[in-house]
Order: sequence, then C-alpha cells, then structure tokens
Amino acid sequence: MTIYIKSMSLARTSSLHVEGPPHVPSVTSSCVHGTSSTSLVYSTIGQCLQAAARRWPDREAVVFPQEGVRKTFAQFQEDVDKTAAGLFALGLNRGDRLGVWGPNTYEWILYQYATAKAGIIMVSVNPAYQLNELEYTMRKVKCNAVVCPTRFKTQEFCQMLREICPEINTAASGRIQSSRLPDLRMVIVTDSRQPGMLHVEDVLQAGESSHHKQLQDLQSKLSFDDPINIQFTSGTTGSPKGATLSHHNIINNGEPLFLSPSVRLCLPVPLYHCFGSVLGGMCLATHGITLVFPSAGFNSRANLQAIQDERCNFLYGTPTMFIDMLSQPDLQQFDLSSVEAGIMAGSPCPPEIMRKLKVDLNIQEMTVAYGTTETSPVTFLGFPSDREELKINTIGCIMDHTEAKVVDPSTEEMVPLGESGELLIRGYCVMLGYWDDLKKTSEVISPSRWYKTGDIASLNSLGYCRIEGRIKDLIIRGGENIYPAEIEQFLHTHPKVQDAQVIGVKDERLGEQVCACIKLKDGQTSSVEEIRDFCKGQIAHFKIPHYVMFVNSFPLTVSGKIKKNNLREEIEKKLDMKQKV
Repeated sequence: MTIYIKSMSLARTSSLHVEGPPHVPSVTSSCVHGTSSTSLVYSTIGQCLQAAARRWPDREAVVFPQEGVRKTFAQFQEDVDKTAAGLFALGLNRGDRLGVWGPNTYEWILYQYATAKAGIIMVSVNPAYQLNELEYTMRKVKCNAVVCPTRFKTQEFCQMLREICPEINTAASGRIQSSRLPDLRMVIVTDSRQPGMLHVEDVLQAGESSHHKQLQDLQSKLSFDDPINIQFTSGTTGSPKGATLSHHNIINNGEPLFLSPSVRLCLPVPLYHCFGSVLGGMCLATHGITLVFPSAGFNSRANLQAIQDERCNFLYGTPTMFIDMLSQPDLQQFDLSSVEAGIMAGSPCPPEIMRKLKVDLNIQEMTVAYGTTETSPVTFLGFPSDREELKINTIGCIMDHTEAKVVDPSTEEMVPLGESGELLIRGYCVMLGYWDDLKKTSEVISPSRWYKTGDIASLNSLGYCRIEGRIKDLIIRGGENIYPAEIEQFLHTHPKVQDAQVIGVKDERLGEQVCACIKLKDGQTSSVEEIRDFCKGQIAHFKIPHYVMFVNSFPLTVSGKIKKNNLREEIEKKLDMKQKV
C-alpha cells in the first residue's frame, strides 16, 4: 500500500518548521511510499549553486570561525569557478577522480563544489585512514589527485603519501609518477607548501580564460545522472566499498528538508560522512542557508562557542556529539537562546538524551533522521511536532519520492505489518552502485532496485518506522534473539550512566552472552551488581547483561559512530585475560 509523506512548509522564517503528517488511511502492510506534491530536482550541483549565488549573492554561505574564513554566495561561487578552471589547467578532466582527505576546512567544501562543476568525481577519503586503508581506496578508484593538509592532530597526511609514493620527493609539482599508485598525478596541499606537491593557491591561479570557457561549455553537457561522489563505507566486515552517488542522488536528498534561507546551521559532523556533505554541504546550494563549521575536528566546546557567537539557530549531530555537548561542565555559561531546531542521525538516540536536549540545549524541535551512505543518505525523517513516544522510539516516516518495505531476510517475503524484518529501500536515493564492484553491488541491490539496508525494522499503522538493530549486531543467546538497542535505551535511564553500548561476546554454552559496556558520568562510581540489580524485574532475564564492563571511551568512526566490532574485540580480549588469571 502506498501512503502520504509529510507536507513541509516554512511557517516561520527563523528556522525549519515541519508540519505533522496529515490524516491518512492506516497502513495495512509493511510497505510505504513517500508521495509528494513537489517534483524531484533535475539539475546538477553546479547549476544549483549558480542559482543560489544569483538569488542571494551577498548572503553568507560558509563561516569557519577558527580559520577566520567568511564567504558570501558570490565569493564562494567565484572560488568554485576558479578552482574548477584551475583543475582543468593542471590536466584533470571530466570523469577523473580527486580524493579529499582531511578534516572540516574551507577547502573541503570548496573542492566538493569545484569537482562537481568540473565533472570530476570527488572521493571522500576518511581522514582517519592509515597507510593500508589509504592505498587500498586510492588504488580501488584509480585516484588521479588528492587534496589534503600537511597534518592534523596525529595524522601526518603528506608524510603518509610520501611513504606510499616516495617519487613525490623528486617529482615536479603536478607530475607524480608512482609505481604503487600509477594513476596519481598530483597532491594539492591546503596549508604549508611541500616539495613535489601543489598548493591550493596554485590551483586558484592556474586557470586562464580558455579554461573558464571550457568550464562554462561543459555545464550544458553534464548530466544530473553522472557519478559525482564516491563515499567509502566503514569496511568493518571487509575491505571498504565505494558507494557511488550522482548529482541526482545527493541534490534531491536534502531537498525535502525545506530549510528556510534564514537558517544558520552549526555543522560539526564531518564532511567526509554523507550526513555532513549531503544534508549539510548540499543544503547551501539547494536552500540558500549559511553553514557554520565550529572546528576542523569535533570539539564540543567549539560547537557551543559557535552557536553563541554566530547565533546559529539549527544544529546537526550524532547522539555521541550531543551527549558530549550535554556533558560540558560549563554548559550553562553559553548563550544558546538562538537555537530552535536540529537533526540527529548516525545511530539511535537514547530517550533520556532526547529529553535533555530540550532543557539543556534549548532545542525545542529535534528531529531524528535515518539513512545509509548507499541511500544518499536519508530515507526516514521525523516531525518536530511528533509526540515524544514517536520521537524516541521511531525514526519517523518515509521521505518524499522513496519506497520502503520490511521483509523476512531469509525468504525476502514481506512480513505482516508490525512484525520485524530487514528494511529495504527503493527510489532516486539508491546509489548507482559500489565503484568497480558488480559482485558486492548485486549482493545489496536487487534486480528490481531494492537496496538491502542490513537493519532490522518494523512499521506501524501510521507508517512510522522503528529500528531494532543491525542484522550483524543481533545477539543470539541460547536461541533467543536479542536486540542491543533495546537494552541500551533502558540502561540510559540509570542516573549514573552517560553512555551504554551492548554487544554479544562468545560463550561456549549459549553461543553468545550479553555484555554491557558503560561509560559513567563524571564523578560517578558503580558496580556490576548495581547495574544488574537495576535491570532485574525491568527487562527480561535473558536480556540482563551477564558481563558489565566500565569504560572511559568507545572506539569511534570519524563520523562519531561506535565501532562495535572493535569494541567487541577489545572486550573479548579482556574477558579472556580475566578467565586465564
């Protein structure tokens, strides 16, 4: 059965306002479709930016307070054109691949738009990648150029590139010939000048009138269906896979948000991640909003400072980011009165955190979003007007122009409404495929273009979706299926718990046992017995953690998600050591 999806309007000019779902017939099967009164956008990224610059030339487009960078739409458009023309002058062409490898800096978003306008495919390279991961991704997509800083925190970007390509040391700038990366021709550095490498200023100055004409002529030849971005998945179960996205994928994914141009969005999530580059970066062109980047890497104090100083009225983040902001000891000293709304995505949010955001961060309209890199990313979104029970227990309703269904993963038959199964997605948002990997693509995209998310979910009679866990995270204890998210949400109600992650660890008798990894609030102490006693009589006995491990931090991806595979490995090693003692 097909149903509605939200009608969004800008009733307020100061923030995002989203109406609730209209009265509709009840959903009767585990299949929903996001209908819409508006058409999809059939434009390229370059065309969208051009339109925004014409409409709002003097409005601030991007602000990087720590870098001292402020650009209006007209200034940003000029930098984009100069950079795109410069890339042509230096020998790159439509269809070539350029990797952007680094934290959130002005150059990241500049090259995102410049490559799109030049028809060059941007590769979002995880800034946490080490030598093996970097070499693998560069070889996989046959990267022709890389943009990166010299270093950031402990990451020595240029040094790592020299280790893989020692030929850089003797190469003329822009003429690298590497045996290990034979397709790499140039490295473009964003900060200090380095031997054998180009500098971003070189690119800005390289374009001549002929290259600007080449850029202008190209715009009518580019197609909105062209691949324009490769985003590598985390690769926790194997080598990273390059999800290939088109202009059409990513422009339309942010479009249904209907953000008002008066929005000043505080954007701490990494641009490397789809959440940052699409829901954040693309909204600049599609909605004319101002993007404020608090810091190059996530810093909760910098977030609060940026909200105060730049009067941000909208905020993005993952649950972990919001937890860190709420944990700042001097939180109440910041003026956060400008904040009105926000979007949370990346992983499920504990109910207690959602409630605290209203009181402590002044976010009255928090919306939860759900998606995957392979779906550009967002496919489900809540409404600020949703009652609290829906906000904390569901991921909202299906997005415009998108279909979803819930199936039995073993038979691929649709399950009855309300029952759990694997969530499948179909629509404009589904990626073109994994770069140069037909086998992996065919494993997740069916012949009828349904994308298999790997998430266990259920739909209710109003079309709201509940995520119950990952198929691969499912704990099977003595034949009982246990979803970690349910236990995690309960543990967050303990007054001493700041964060909790639940994993399954090996057990000879039962196959797996439940282990709760708990990060306590500052100044708090607890014990295994206290946590287990808290659970007794509140959750089923087989869900009560057999093991309780207290931790100071969790292993995180660059986008702020918990690396549960890494956490499981660490905990199992500790448990093995305890058993041997």
